[in-house]
Amino acid sequence: MRSRLKDVAAVAGVSVRTVSNVVSGSAAVAEETRARVQAALDQLGYRPNLAARNLRAGRTGLIGLAVPELHSPYFSELAGLLVDAAQQRSWTVVIDQTFGDPEAERRLLEDSGGRLVDGLIISPWSVSPQELAVRARDVPVVLLGEQDPNGAADRVAVDNVLAADQATTHLIETGRRRIAAIGLQPHLHNGTARQRLHGYHNALRRAGLTPDPALEKPVAALHRRDGAQAMTDLLKSDARPDAVFAFSDELALGALHVAWESGLRIPHDIAVAGFDDVEDARYSNPPLTTVVPDKRHIAERALQCLADRIYSPAAEVPPLDVVVPHRLEIRGSTTASP
Repeated sequence: MRSRLKDVAAVAGVSVRTVSNVVSGSAAVAEETRARVQAALDQLGYRPNLAARNLRAGRTGLIGLAVPELHSPYFSELAGLLVDAAQQRSWTVVIDQTFGDPEAERRLLEDSGGRLVDGLIISPWSVSPQELAVRARDVPVVLLGEQDPNGAADRVAVDNVLAADQATTHLIETGRRRIAAIGLQPHLHNGTARQRLHGYHNALRRAGLTPDPALEKPVAALHRRDGAQAMTDLLKSDARPDAVFAFSDELALGALHVAWESGLRIPHDIAVAGFDDVEDARYSNPPLTTVVPDKRHIAERALQCLADRIYSPAAEVPPLDVVVPHRLEIRGSTTASP
């Protein structure tokens, strides 16, 4: 006989509503209570009738996830964490990629407004904040990253200014004075590079160092080849750096490769730091110093924000601006082993 919510509630010693909240993810539940309910669910082999539940509620049970690049290690890791967390809420994730193209971002926002999915988590690169504010009204939307939707949607991000400041300060504390920045992207609206450049400048000025435009390299994309080309240009120029802060780990890995091929000792001749803590960064030679965003926290908070909007659409709750934790992981690319 199929187990029912009230059977699970009896075993867990909680109310039927609490069990329903755990199964649907529609409301926050204390971790200890959630664990007790989950144990009862497992014990009784409870499986929700998702089709019936979604039909009654007028929902699909699908949520959308739109990222710029699925082949990016950062976004692929984040997508995996989002899928894992969504499964705990009995949601199926439909994933698409935009390549940062404004028309692709607009299309996904418009299609979501047509209720193909119950909600959308998107990391926009090109659609402006003003346009996001207009297009995000027809469906629950949570933004990942630096785009400011002017209070029109929930947003989950790291403090890029502080993180970049900390990474640059670390390089300064190792004795570096000509610190290059690789990763400027003036062609994008998302603000990530602009914020990381701001943090980089803050650290330099606080140390009495004047930012040098010759050490600030724009890139077309955040890939290894772009980091490699930027490092090649820097090493050929008169503005030869003794350290590099790259705005992504992929850029940093490309820069590391060129420095090694040029016969430079890392970190003795040049130090390199990145941002994202992708898996490759932990296994490069030497391992890469990098800013570590709490990607699991990003996934969980984004889904909680989306659940709150889906299950309580009439609630007069201002959109949240969630800042998730990060840390600087110091490895061999900036500090030599004793």
